Parts: sequence; structure tokens; C-alpha cells
Amino acid sequence: MSRVALVTGGSRGIGAAISKALKDAGCSVAATYAGNDEKAKAFTDETGIKTYKWNVADYDACAAGVKQIEDELGGVDILVNNAGITRDAPFHKMTPEQWHECIDTNLNGVFNMTHNVWGGMRERKFGRVVTISSINGQKGQFAQANYAATKAGDIGFTKALAQEGARAGITVNVVAPGYINTEMMSTIPEKVMNEVILPQIPVGRLGEAEEIARAVAFLASDDAGFITGSTISANGGQYLA
Repeated sequence: MSRVALVTGGSRGIGAAISKALKDAGCSVAATYAGNDEKAKAFTDETGIKTYKWNVADYDACAAGVKQIEDELGGVDILVNNAGITRDAPFHKMTPEQWHECIDTNLNGVFNMTHNVWGGMRERKFGRVVTISSINGQKGQFAQANYAATKAGDIGFTKALAQEGARAGITVNVVAPGYINTEMMSTIPEKVMNEVILPQIPVGRLGEAEEIARAVAFLASDDAGFITGSTISANGGQYLA
């Protein structure tokens, strides 16, 4: 019987690549999204992966969504916490709203989702939780005090929870991407890309979403059962943690 995998923010960008990789690995995949109905429908039409709409910042919505997926597909074996947002601003200009929006999605959202699948994983004595952090959660970044705090928090959460899950057959790990070739990066001016960003990356290029997806698929597999509490830094050598 195939594993059931749930990928938050799983219909676009890195999340879409992860959803596809897990489907290719034989999983029954459910992908969540927060707002773009058109993109979600196009993703489902392309891949056959069903999408579910809710905001991971809302605990009750997460509980209801997980229940729906479990009713339709079975207990969630693999959770990929990929959903995330940025609300960038220098700290002296950052508003409480920008701070809390980032915290609510990127950190509280990881709690909300993981908490709602954790009991089932413990009962079944198997689980894989993979959270997508960021290079900026490891090294910090100007105008991202909120985002960096959440992504660093995701790593701390993972290290603590890995110790609780180990005896129940649950592994908890992080993948921390660097600069990845997604829609968001395509808005950066070519001059900035070539003169500022790429020179910081020793391999001399952006990463591809599929490269992050392959790391996640490995951590989600049975072959990765001895790896827990770890962070895979997938950043082309830009930051060596």
C-alpha cells in the first residue's frame, strides 16, 4: 500500500516539484494551497494530484483539512511543511502586522499542520515530517527579521520534535534551500541577478525546484529511517552551516 503524503503550499514552485516527486515515488499525494484557485486547478489538471484549500495559519482549518484528506486517502504518513510567505521590511519600518503574518504562516503553520498528523503517526509507529526552512533562517538576511526568525524557529522545532518522534518511528527533518529558480526569482532584474546574487553562489547558478524535491523525497523514504533532527542545506555552497 502506498504512503499518503500531504504537501502544504504544494501546487506552486518548490511545493509543486515536491508533490510531483512524491507522486513519482509511489505516494498518494494531497497538496494544499491558500488562495490561487486558477493555479491549483491547472496543477491538478496537469498532474492528477488533488488540491485542498485552507490557510495553514488557522489551526481549526488545518484540523478539518487533515480529517478530509484522511477520510479520502487514509492516514497521513508523510507531511511536508512547505507553505510560507515573506513580508520583507527593514526592522525599523516593519509593522506588527508584517511580523505576525510571517510568524502565523511560517512557524505557527508548521505547528498547526504537524500537531494534526502527529497522533496518527504515533499510533501507526511511522511518520516522516519534512519542513522547508531557508538559507536565511541559517544566516539571517537584511529586511527579513520576521522571515529569518520563523525559518530559524522551524529548525529548532525540528530538532526538538525529532527527539520525541524517534522511538515512535517518526523522523523529523529540514531542507533549507538557497536561491531557487522559481517565479519569485524571475522578478529580479538581470543586472542584480548577475552582479549581486550569482557571485555569492559558488556553483554559479540558481538551484532548481526539482533538486529540493529530490532531497525531500529521500528524507520521506524508508531509506532515510536513520536520519532525524537534521538539516540539509541545499544552497550551492552559498552558506556552510
